[in-house]
Amino acid sequence: MPIPERLNPSFASARINDPGLLAAARNRLIVALDAPNAAAAEEIVTRIEGSCQWFKVGLELFSAAGPAIVERLAARGYSIFLDLKLHDIPNTVAGAVRSATALGVRMMTLHASGGPAMLAAARSALDGLADPPQLLAVTVLTSMDAAQLHAAGVDRSPADQVALLAAMGLEAGLNGFVCSPHEVAHLRSLAGPAGVLVVPGIRPQGADAGDQKRLAAPAAALRDGASFLVVGRPIVQAKEPAQAAEDILKEMAEAMAG
Repeated sequence: MPIPERLNPSFASARINDPGLLAAARNRLIVALDAPNAAAAEEIVTRIEGSCQWFKVGLELFSAAGPAIVERLAARGYSIFLDLKLHDIPNTVAGAVRSATALGVRMMTLHASGGPAMLAAARSALDGLADPPQLLAVTVLTSMDAAQLHAAGVDRSPADQVALLAAMGLEAGLNGFVCSPHEVAHLRSLAGPAGVLVVPGIRPQGADAGDQKRLAAPAAALRDGASFLVVGRPIVQAKEPAQAAEDILKEMAEAMAG
């Protein structure tokens, strides 16, 4: 009996290497620039140039290099995900959202646990903009499991806490969320097809889990409904970061090929 074309290994390989699929995957991979200073971050960018469009600037790098690193990366044509997890009184968060928007970032995070008034103020800060950045409400950090939540006074399971915070974010007018791979399928059902779900805790097979608790492989997260995948150490700490990124892109392309 002949092998159906879609199951033929050579056909599958061709689809994985399809330029269109790889380009689509490249636009959904966010590389986390968890670096101690601007020089180290820009060295990473240079080493994987061409392998991704998105870079995440988090607390470590932003504290060391400030807004200038965001402006430099944006000037080079990259899309910037500013991951500062804003959490303060509504007026302060709204001001921070406006300031970050002026830097040219395309996505930014704020803690959903800041409450509905804070989330609504952040959303209102973008009113009237023709092309506003995507606001992402952080639900439960991927480093937290049930024991960590309990220690913080939360008796719900991680999944239940994620669902509660996501429902609150949707009510406040947000449609973007950060969640672990374990909750992405449920959040996709809540947020619908227009929801933007950014998923950290991504580890290709064989990678060290590090301090992450709720993990998944790239293909599994995409199949469950992730919009973007955030990958840090498996790429930036690899001996060959560009090759590590390309391997992940191929796994993503395979999942997207169906």
